[in-house]
Amino acid sequence: MSQELRQKVVVKPGGVIEFSSPELTPGDLVDVIVIRDLAKKRQSLRSIIGTGKGCFATPQEADDFISKERDAWSL
Repeated sequence: MSQELRQKVVVKPGGVIEFSSPELTPGDLVDVIVIRDLAKKRQSLRSIIGTGKGCFATPQEADDFISKERDAWSL
């Protein structure tokens, strides 16, 4: 019969993982399986607003474009 023990641990420098449990006794034979959590941390939308490259080099270029678009809609 087997018993599963699960803990979240942080890898220490040199790739060292420390796992301790009162259920384990000296001399026990155990299997160790390491599952890395590779999921990226989710960014909030606020953190990415304004980070993308814009379509216009200057604010004046943007204003000129918007003015031309408005003029195109005028009848």
